[in-house]
Amino acid sequence: MNTPALVRRSKDSRRPRASESAIALALTGFAALFVAVGANRSAAVDLAITVKLQGWRSRRFQRLMAATSWPGFRPQSRVIPPVVVAAWWVSGRPLATLQLGAWGVAGLSTVVKSIVRRPRPLPPAVAVAVSSLGGTSFPSGHVLTYVVFYGFLAHLVALHARPTPVRRAGVASLVGLLILIGPSRIEEGYHWTTDVVASYLLGLAYLLGLVRLYDHFRR
Repeated sequence: MNTPALVRRSKDSRRPRASESAIALALTGFAALFVAVGANRSAAVDLAITVKLQGWRSRRFQRLMAATSWPGFRPQSRVIPPVVVAAWWVSGRPLATLQLGAWGVAGLSTVVKSIVRRPRPLPPAVAVAVSSLGGTSFPSGHVLTYVVFYGFLAHLVALHARPTPVRRAGVASLVGLLILIGPSRIEEGYHWTTDVVASYLLGLAYLLGLVRLYDHFRR
């Protein structure tokens, strides 16, 4: 076997190990936050961060945060995912139906919420955009769903979208959405910082597993 082939095989063998390590680290971080929140050890830090972030409010920033959260609310949260899956299917990429698995992470959020039952932030401690939102706080369903669903969509766009400018713009937009959704949930008073960070960690682990599965079947 020639040298380039050996190099490629070496790189391919390292990728699964790196992915497994990242998944393990993400799950460990999530578990640590799960325990801390359950023992009510993060309340003071959560409140301080929320008050600080909300102190930077401006109308332009508020509009950006609201726009970022908008796709995660009903009815659009029940319309956008199946449309995306159908679009990939019509494009002739049946493996993209794994995007349904990405959407299914919402069920995982429901399970964890039912276990932790952490109350959402409430006035007057913090400002809340919609005080009657209801439900529980840990983890953030918005963040978890965005990281997995839109993160996996970014992976598919990076692989399949053409031409190059469209691919770059699509990936950049989706990554920007993932970055902003966490601060959005805190700034609007819907979640605490530990809710958001835990969702990023759990979502990353789920996403990496899904990406590995997709790439395996694609090869």
